[in-house]
Amino acid sequence: MTLRRKLLLVALCTLALPVAGWLYVRQMETLLREGQAQALVASARAVARSLVATHAPLPPGGAGWYVQQAVNPITVDGYGDDWAPLTPWSQALDKRGKLLLAEDADWLYVYVDVRSTHRTRADAADANALAADHLILGLRKDGQLRRYLIASSAPGPATARPLDPAVQHFPEWIATQWQEDGSGYRVELRLPRSLGLDGLGVGIYDASAPDGDPQAADVRPLLGYSRELSRELAQLAPENVRARVLAPQGWLLARSGRMGNTAVPAGEQPGWFAALVYRSLLANQLEDAEPWTDDAPRLDVHEVNAAASGTPATLWRQGEGRGSVVLAAAVPVEQGGKVQGVLLLEQASRAVPLLANRALLGLLATSFGVLLVAGAILLAFATRLSLRLSRLRDAAERAQANDGRLDGQMLARFPMTDAQDEIGDLARSFERLFEVVGGYTDYLRTLASKLSHELNTPLAIVKSSLDNLEHALVDRDALPPEAAPYLARARDGVARLGTLVRAMSEASRMERAIAAAEPEDVDLVEVVRGCAEAYRPLAGTRRLEGLLPDTPLRLHCAPELIAQALDKLFDNALSFTPEGGWMRLSLRADGDAAEIELANQGEPLPAAMQGRLFDSLVSLRDKAKPGDVPHLGLGLYVVRLVAERHHGVASARNLEDGSGVAFTLRLQGMPRQRL
Repeated sequence: MTLRRKLLLVALCTLALPVAGWLYVRQMETLLREGQAQALVASARAVARSLVATHAPLPPGGAGWYVQQAVNPITVDGYGDDWAPLTPWSQALDKRGKLLLAEDADWLYVYVDVRSTHRTRADAADANALAADHLILGLRKDGQLRRYLIASSAPGPATARPLDPAVQHFPEWIATQWQEDGSGYRVELRLPRSLGLDGLGVGIYDASAPDGDPQAADVRPLLGYSRELSRELAQLAPENVRARVLAPQGWLLARSGRMGNTAVPAGEQPGWFAALVYRSLLANQLEDAEPWTDDAPRLDVHEVNAAASGTPATLWRQGEGRGSVVLAAAVPVEQGGKVQGVLLLEQASRAVPLLANRALLGLLATSFGVLLVAGAILLAFATRLSLRLSRLRDAAERAQANDGRLDGQMLARFPMTDAQDEIGDLARSFERLFEVVGGYTDYLRTLASKLSHELNTPLAIVKSSLDNLEHALVDRDALPPEAAPYLARARDGVARLGTLVRAMSEASRMERAIAAAEPEDVDLVEVVRGCAEAYRPLAGTRRLEGLLPDTPLRLHCAPELIAQALDKLFDNALSFTPEGGWMRLSLRADGDAAEIELANQGEPLPAAMQGRLFDSLVSLRDKAKPGDVPHLGLGLYVVRLVAERHHGVASARNLEDGSGVAFTLRLQGMPRQRL
């Protein structure tokens, strides 16, 4: 835990008294709200029972189709442009379509939108119309039902054909409009309101999924805003209360009353600080007022759904004015043990109960003010202390360069070494430590180059001395036969020692070059393919196969390093592959990494060497044949360095069939540099 958080916890201990007052006031407010909510629920239950007792025109129970009021003239053309204001309250038809109903003074309009990408077309008059995509329109009045078939082989006007015998007052045919697009089709029609329909049903049949009844229609009662029910509700609802009757699905059936002015008078409004404290720390959660707007034809909220299931519910929501709240109560309207609707009452609260006790609020505000001041002082002190420690940490991290050495310039300006407190002592200790470690690190890093430089001259002296000795003895014919092997061994030892000196110098140079390489985004397939094409002329009688993916493989890497590693692997494989043998270069993606594998025919790896192949100055070719040029043993070491530079790993294994060896280069990619 940081120092800042520890000091903050100390400051929070002073919250004991304000928290106790806060709990008391919150409990008091909760009791006041519960009492007001119970009173409003009791009023709503009384109004709901009165609606049932007066035989108000309540809707039948169960699901129904809601008919909205047309807000603009509707032209029956099948395109649905006139339905845009009503579209947010469309009703689902099965899983493939939606239904919209609207009415004006003369007509009942029906709009069906079906989503279907595969369609089978036929006119309603065709014999196979029931096997094609179609709609079934069901009309019900006074318990009598008649169904109509709606289908069309082309966009434009269409006629709905009756499926049932003639019924009095029902039309023999219905004019419709059928329009299509790539996502489905739309059907629009209108019916005279003089029919007096009390139920309507629409069924969708999809020929591509013939799993339903082609003549079925989900006939439901028609629901809509009732002026008669609104008049009954106006006589029963309390004053200064807005009342609404909703269907169990939340559709608006009737409304009456007004909540009056919900805003708190200007002289009684709490100040901004008191209101902020109340809303942030004390007040119960308030719902947004937007879903409760009066002009929406449907109110789909949790409280209405709960009342539709038979459980009364209440909530507090924001009012229209500053500092005002509204209490809403939803109760079921039941008749015969069946929920036929939901009664919703809304009552405005002109003032927040808690803010009436201004003395208590002032005490709380003062307590919180003192707490904020004390917390701010402790937080400022902790912040300053944390920033100083962060500066010291950042300086220690920046003192190390990318290649592991210590930055001398950074050490020269190590921060806070002049401070006379404990942090200053720590900074000075860090500075001295870095100086000692930096000197030792520099000594170790330059040891190889120093040794190679210092040993070159003695080696040259020994070599020249051996040459002079041999020439002198040969010229005088004084070289004993038994001394020749010893002289040859001395020459071989000098050569090997010279090889080691050159290897140390070369390894140091290559490490610096690999560490300084700049990454870029490249297609690894093209890099490997280019290398493979360059190797084929060098393979001689050996066969080189390439197994590369067909799609690009992007990697953030240094392509010149990867090519250098492949050069080393190819040189190694070429040395151990017999004439007429094979080599195989492959590339594949493995998750977020890339794997490059070069396999070759040849002798298997010795078990004792498999764990040391990628170390510096290790080679199997040193003892391959007498008289060979000494090998530095840096090729596979370079491969390992390249793999580690790309956050990967290099490995070698014997093939399962014993025919050769495979070297694998697994690359994760180099880190991206931040600008």
